[in-house]
Formats: sequence, C-alpha cells, structure tokens
Amino acid sequence: MAVLSAPDGTSLVYTEIGEGPPLVCLPGGPMQDAAYLGDLGGPFGRRLVLLDPRGTGRSGTPADLTSCRCDRLVADVDALRVHLGLDRVDLLGHSAGANLAVTYAATHPDRVSGLVLVTPSTFAVGLTTTADHRRDVLRRRADEPWHDGVSTAFEQIVAGQGSDWDALVPFTYGRWDDAARAHHAAQEGRRNDEAAAAFRAEGAFSPEKTRAALATFPAPVLLIAGDLDMSVPPPVVAAFADLFPNARLHVQSGAGHFPWLDDPVRFAATIREFPAERPA
Repeated sequence: MAVLSAPDGTSLVYTEIGEGPPLVCLPGGPMQDAAYLGDLGGPFGRRLVLLDPRGTGRSGTPADLTSCRCDRLVADVDALRVHLGLDRVDLLGHSAGANLAVTYAATHPDRVSGLVLVTPSTFAVGLTTTADHRRDVLRRRADEPWHDGVSTAFEQIVAGQGSDWDALVPFTYGRWDDAARAHHAAQEGRRNDEAAAAFRAEGAFSPEKTRAALATFPAPVLLIAGDLDMSVPPPVVAAFADLFPNARLHVQSGAGHFPWLDDPVRFAATIREFPAERPA
C-alpha cells in the first residue's frame, strides 16, 4: 500500500501487484475501491497499480464531494502519474472506470502510452446500450437456470414496472458459480453512493468533445468485451473501438462483466499481448 496527495490535499491510496512496466488500473462502480479487481487474472508481466479513488477504500474522503465528478478526477490520475515518475502512463479502466480513463486520455493525450478498456461504460463518449442489445445476450443464455428470473426482472425494469436490479446479478458473470457469488458478496458496501452520484453529475461528461479528441488519439487501445455481458454487450464495445484510430477489439468467449474471473488465463494472455512499451 502506498499513499500520495492529490492537488487539493486529499490522500490517495494505491496497491501494487506484480512486476514489470506499470499499468495504472481505474476501478468501476462508479466510485468503488479497487479490491474487486484482485490481480486481474495475472501475472502477465505488468506491475498493476490499483488506485482507490477518493472517497473509497483507504483513500481519503474530500469535504467537497463535487471533486468526485468524473472530469475532476483527471487531476488525481495525473497526480498518480507524476508520483510514479512517468512521462506517459498505460491506463486500464474497468466498467465505469473507463469513463475516467478516456476522459484523461482526451485531456492529456501526450501523457498516455496506451489504453486498456475492459467491459467499458460509455457515458463519456455518448454511446447507448439499448434494451435490444441486452435482449440479444439474454436470448443466448436461454438454457441457463437463471434465465427466466433474469429475463422477467429485466423486462419489468424496461417497462418501468419494477426495479429488482439484484435479480440481474447472475448474468453480470459468465458463470454464476460459487466464485462469482463470493466475488459479488465481497463488493457489498464498497461503493460510495454519494460520490457515485457526484461522479456522473451534470457537466461530468462532454461526449462530443471527448469523441473528437479520441479520433486523433495516437496511442494504441485495447478494448475487451465479454460475449455474455449484459451491461455492455459486444456491439456497443465495438462501436466504442471505432472511435479510435488505433484500437483492437477482443471479445472474450463465455465472459460477463468481469472477464478475468470467467477465464483468467485467456484474460491474462490478452493483456500480455498488448505491448507494454512502444516507440515515442
């Protein structure tokens, strides 16, 4: 565990796992600490730098929670880059953390050597996941024992007649087995809901501006989708990849929203194949 100070004095805590070139990891939630990422299925020749965002985990909680807005968290990521002594940084963003990763990349393209976006949320770039996108995933999981319950709850939510989001949890994983249940249970209470509301508050995202910046983003980008992910199905991640001039899309078979749990060997191999160092 290591600590640095954000520009406003908030203490930021990060954990390092493994050896090799650093890969700074931004967790989702939004505004959840990084513990649920584990070692991301490694080792894969990278030193993971797992940041607890302000207001989560062991990091400090600012008096002004508006500082948790996504665009304002860019300063924390840059402070971590400087603290690590890096001119340019490789960033990995999972789920909602991808919003921060691409906002940072759009703001400071010259300070990013590569992006890895894992089952990425798309608010920062203005892409929409439709009900039909999710129904396509549901249809492909029709033989699973949890299908009917998940499908019923989903259609009720879409129709505005229900809000049982917990019923959808089995299909956030590629397999709803004991490991998935334990992973889900371990996340209970680890998200700062007030900070999460601030993360996506008005003004947090400027999709047109961000998309324009990403259209000329020079560094390589890897996007990883789970082919069974209801949260961000592969067609949405493919549209995200199309926003970059130098992006590669990998769809991991049998994976949900946490692909390193569904097949850690395949996930680690995909990360390992992403170049750690590139010419300037």
